[in-house]
Amino acid sequence: MYRLTSKLVIYRSIPEDSVLFCLADICRRFQGGEYEREALTAEILEQINRLLDIATRYGFDDNLWHNYLAFLLAMTETPFTLVAEKAEIGEGSVRAFAENDLMLFKQLFSYDFSQMEKELGIRCFSVIQNYRAVLKKERVFNRSVSEKVRYFSRRIEEADSVEEMYLAVTSFYRDFGVGRLGLNKAFRVSEEEPELLLPITATSDVRLEDLVGYELQKEKLIRNTEAFVAGRKANNVLLYGDAGTGKSTSVKAILNRYYNQGLRMIEIYKHQFCFLSKIISEVKNRNYRFIIYMDDLSFEEFETDYKYLKAVIEGGLEPRPDNVLIYATSNRRHLIRETWSDRSDRSEDELHRSDTVQEKLSLADRFGISIGYFRPEPLEYDEIVRVLASEHPEIGLSEEELKAEARRWELNHGGYSGRTARQFIDYLLGAETGTPLQE
Repeated sequence: MYRLTSKLVIYRSIPEDSVLFCLADICRRFQGGEYEREALTAEILEQINRLLDIATRYGFDDNLWHNYLAFLLAMTETPFTLVAEKAEIGEGSVRAFAENDLMLFKQLFSYDFSQMEKELGIRCFSVIQNYRAVLKKERVFNRSVSEKVRYFSRRIEEADSVEEMYLAVTSFYRDFGVGRLGLNKAFRVSEEEPELLLPITATSDVRLEDLVGYELQKEKLIRNTEAFVAGRKANNVLLYGDAGTGKSTSVKAILNRYYNQGLRMIEIYKHQFCFLSKIISEVKNRNYRFIIYMDDLSFEEFETDYKYLKAVIEGGLEPRPDNVLIYATSNRRHLIRETWSDRSDRSEDELHRSDTVQEKLSLADRFGISIGYFRPEPLEYDEIVRVLASEHPEIGLSEEELKAEARRWELNHGGYSGRTARQFIDYLLGAETGTPLQE
């Protein structure tokens, strides 16, 4: 194995402390007889433990060794892999180096650990090459990466020549991308980790169809997002209005609908706005479309972080790249809290009062599209409850009973909204048979 890994060129940037290179060094010492039996066995088991940890985090199964090697190929960002995700690479020296590396990986896929197992009296490699994982909920592992890597592993297994191997790898890069930004749906901003953007490993599976009503609002959001992912001009979007009406749900559903078309999402909070320029610098040259998502955005009078946002949206020396948009949700139409004194004409600084008002309004105006989400009327609320309940026949209430109980529920739970309706249905599903709906 050491002989194979030492010949890598394109993928030599794989970390030296990776499982691959650690096992390669173990194999080198084993073949040279430079080891003490118990110590080497302990080192092997430590690497197997690391493989199992990766398998748990990414939901790998069957042949963990193959999954792991495919994972390395999928996650390693090099000039070659980053170019391959954007365009087909023709004949030339770079392709020759890449084909050399990929054939080495193909040999690693078939590496025979049986002699090592026999000499050391272990069988861990046999186990991980026919691994049966314990069934676990999707939120335990990163399903987004898991599905793609396991598919990639099968494609490599089926490749019978260097041409097929090269096609399998480069096609994967074009279809799914490379590294964290390519394989993950969504990211959060880290203020302490070495990496600025950290993957969000479990995202909601909500769909736009799950949001009852608000058809005009959803249509505006769809049109803008489709233009964006297609590479056409699109606008930053502000979704504003009453709490619990589906603003955040709409944005999450947009990510799920267009992820396979190259859409990614970065969630950021207002105290992190100082990182906006760094975030944009990190993603601007990638072959994906990034929505920077700001949930429940608003500012008090004394807060000045909104100035970072204004500069990024429009007004800085460096223009916002074409592959970045900002989607924000807020309960406030104008984002920054206004007071009566802002609009009063009886103030010592009345000559500049209009400037104060304009500065505050200008932030919201920099979102090209503003979409209002407002509380449903009672009949609309009834319809939301009815549609949600129709997905769960086990509730077993007639429409009249459902309507009456839903109205009673909203009186004590925030009024008419989609969120209140969803909470009511969840309550019914969680209540034991015979339990009164309301006291």
